[in-house]
Amino acid sequence: MLYTDKEEVVLWMNTVGPYHNRQETYKYFSLPFCVGTKKTISHYHETLGEALQGVELEFSGLDIKFKDEVMQTTYCEIELDKAKRDAFVYAIKNHYWYQMYIDDLPIWGIVGEADENGEDHYLWTYKKLEIGFNGNRIVDVNLTSEGKVKLVPNTRIAMSYSVKWKKSDVKFEDRFDKYLDPSFFQHRIHWFSIFNSFMMVIFLVGLVSMILMRTLRKDYARYSKEEEMDDMDRDLGDEYGWKQVHGDVFRPSSHPMIFSSLIGSGCQIFSVSFIVIIVAMIEDLYTERGSMLSTAIFVYAATSPVNGYFGGSLYAKQGGRRWIKQMFIGAFLIPAMVCGTAFFINFIAMYYHASRAIPFGTMVAVCCICLFVILPLNLVGTILGRNLSGQPNFPCRVNAVPRPIPEKKWFMEPAVIVCLGGILPFGSIFIEMYFIFTSFWAYKIYYVYGFMMLVLVILCIVTVCVTIVFKDRTSFYFGYMAVFSSSLGIMCGAVGYVGTSAFVRKIYTNVKID
Repeated sequence: MLYTDKEEVVLWMNTVGPYHNRQETYKYFSLPFCVGTKKTISHYHETLGEALQGVELEFSGLDIKFKDEVMQTTYCEIELDKAKRDAFVYAIKNHYWYQMYIDDLPIWGIVGEADENGEDHYLWTYKKLEIGFNGNRIVDVNLTSEGKVKLVPNTRIAMSYSVKWKKSDVKFEDRFDKYLDPSFFQHRIHWFSIFNSFMMVIFLVGLVSMILMRTLRKDYARYSKEEEMDDMDRDLGDEYGWKQVHGDVFRPSSHPMIFSSLIGSGCQIFSVSFIVIIVAMIEDLYTERGSMLSTAIFVYAATSPVNGYFGGSLYAKQGGRRWIKQMFIGAFLIPAMVCGTAFFINFIAMYYHASRAIPFGTMVAVCCICLFVILPLNLVGTILGRNLSGQPNFPCRVNAVPRPIPEKKWFMEPAVIVCLGGILPFGSIFIEMYFIFTSFWAYKIYYVYGFMMLVLVILCIVTVCVTIVFKDRTSFYFGYMAVFSSSLGIMCGAVGYVGTSAFVRKIYTNVKID
């Protein structure tokens, strides 16, 4: 924001927690820190993304004004009884550190340290702030912790701070560059993995295309000869190849309601992923707290018609009649999975008084989004899908009696095919998943969204190729990973189905079948 000289600059205290577990965070003042003397402050409005991510900003009480330097000043004292000392000792033993914000710039500081023997523990009591400004904007903040004081029960510990302002040449739009880690995200291994995935796509697409083109060209030639035969000769001959299953390939699935809901949800997840990555490439969402999550929620709600359109049209093509029930399942499939996992984790966070606990008002807001935004838009998409593309315009008629399926060998069973079919898609993205999960579970800011977009395209191509080849052969950590894995699986399944369906429809369109 823009400041004038001596305008108030707010130091927000966010969370505190162990360094080795980024997801375990608590309110800053859950430790017996004291608050500064200044009490008047404008109310802080948190966004939905901040609330869901456990951002709990509280006013520090420190009096800071723009370009107004402050010499070392005591702002409060801690009456250190045994309970408070034990709390600080526990935090120091577990390497607790805290996070603060000035003008949306994050600052980290360590609570204290122990001596070499681990017997005596010391608290850092002096926050030495150095703030860089360029014109009337803040572009840099640094914290130095000093004033090491031994923790002794029944003593008073004075907490102090100082503020030094310095002119900086850093541009306002580049002020977050210091928090990025180009040596990590743009490492040679990252580039090599992208190149390796790209070469795998070229090889896979070429291999699949060569095999299918040779097979299809040969089969089309044989089918063309059959068309020149008279009816008696044609009846005496047996159908062979993929033409044998022309009467069953477009048969509705055994569970069309669930299947169409999964396909619609997968198409929506793909749309959300594509749009959010594009927005992140343009807007640098990492510069604002909770902006990525807020954007994802908004885009997911706005793309609900995509879910309804694809799910509703597919359900209608498969002869489904309970379309309202299918619409409800499609609309709430992903929200129920995500919210169920989040609420389960929320109970654990509430039990341990962690900052990750979602406020009741935020839960109500999420439920209102599902009921009053996602559901109506999904209904609109379902109606459009049923009316515009809900007719079963298959190139081949479906036989009334299903064709018997011959006995398969063990490696042709669906469970084995699913496992084998996931190897190549996983191999195309696992390096990128490493960088994404590192930023999620560790202290890294992910910003190379161009790589993410390229990997998403590669994943879709590989998934379609693998699916075509295999067709017709039919606590915090575990919670978050289950949601991510399930969503990714639904998206890949939808992408694979859409690509394979287009391919099957294409090859059977060119065959004359009586």
